[in-house]
Amino acid sequence: MTGFDDNQKIRRSGLKRRDLFAGSLAFGTLGARGMWNSVPAAAAALQRTAVGGTVPRLVPMRAHADQITDIKVCLRPFRPAGPRLDVERVGDKVVIHNYGHGGSGWSLSWGSADIAVGKAASLSPRRIAVVGCGVIGLTSALSAQRAGFDVTIYTRDMLPHTRSVRANGSWTPDSRIALTAPAGPQFAEVWEQMARYSWKTYRDYLGLPGNPIDFRDNYTLSDTPFEEGPEPEGRTGPGDYASTGMPRATSEFATYGDRIRDIIPAPELLASQDNPFPVAYAQRAPMMMFNFGAYGHLLLSEFYQAGGKVVIREFHTPADMKSIAEPVIINCPGYAARDLWGDRTLIPVRGQTTWLPPQPDVTYGVEYKGAAALSKSDGLMIQAVDLNNVGEMEGVGNSFEHADRAESEKAIAVFENLFARFPAGRG
Repeated sequence: MTGFDDNQKIRRSGLKRRDLFAGSLAFGTLGARGMWNSVPAAAAALQRTAVGGTVPRLVPMRAHADQITDIKVCLRPFRPAGPRLDVERVGDKVVIHNYGHGGSGWSLSWGSADIAVGKAASLSPRRIAVVGCGVIGLTSALSAQRAGFDVTIYTRDMLPHTRSVRANGSWTPDSRIALTAPAGPQFAEVWEQMARYSWKTYRDYLGLPGNPIDFRDNYTLSDTPFEEGPEPEGRTGPGDYASTGMPRATSEFATYGDRIRDIIPAPELLASQDNPFPVAYAQRAPMMMFNFGAYGHLLLSEFYQAGGKVVIREFHTPADMKSIAEPVIINCPGYAARDLWGDRTLIPVRGQTTWLPPQPDVTYGVEYKGAAALSKSDGLMIQAVDLNNVGEMEGVGNSFEHADRAESEKAIAVFENLFARFPAGRG
């Protein structure tokens, strides 16, 4: 992951996708998607500029490599056709699958769980098993409890030790969720159902102690006008998924954000006199995020208080599930489904987050030159979003699950340099 040149504009894929931008959905309000090839271009066309004086004083981030407290690596479970939500039988058990959400698992978890539990409810069981205790498994278990079922979670690891908490943890509902062609047009409606249900459910968690779900102003920065220049293709090789079995370009990934543009806050440009950053151009959008510690503790507490049980157990083949006592199983193994179920359609998408000590006086996020920083209650999270300038192809097919400190230091250096130039007294 190498850095951007100063004069290279922030690419569309980084703005649209996965980690950061609720504002990326706004350009659907402008009519046909093809009219606008970037979110900033859409915002500029709307001439939506922040009201003067609404940018609060921003405390500079303290981003230094010698402050690293942890580096986490997540393998996102990407399925070109979209999440697996079908039903199959294993012996006398009915298994309802719920995995393969790419970079959208946190965002779509409640909506996906609602679909899975609805299929389980049609069978009228009294007891339901859930396999897996990542965010998909835990929300499936809670949704089943709320529907009146007795639920037992079978898992190798509890939530704090799953791949789920190695993720970025922000609202990114169509981040590598599917490829347009394999998913087909029918998946768009399923996606919208999941996204709307999840968004509505998350709002119930706002304002609770510990801020399990919160909003942050997220600033996108650029040294050149946002709408200037051609968009990079984000291609990593010849061919496409149909010919090679692996996506090769950002353009192959499905985008559905315009379907929920009516409920997602739009971005706004900052006038030069209100821009507190030492760069020429900035925009701001409210972004929903998940504080893993507070949110995970709240979900687990609710599960136990409703009588839920957890059994620590590891499964190696589908046949192992025949021994589960419950007649209906919601299967939420995440990327582990590639080996457990032999699902070779699953493609790993590597993502690495770097954590610095919490900075509670910093209450915003920033993206600049292919790196992202977000201040959360868990710590200051810094990520190399796209230092290679390949868009959605960043990390695709990479199953290396060990920390790469050099990658972390490159991302940190982006913000160390940025805030070293932060104008004194501004913001």
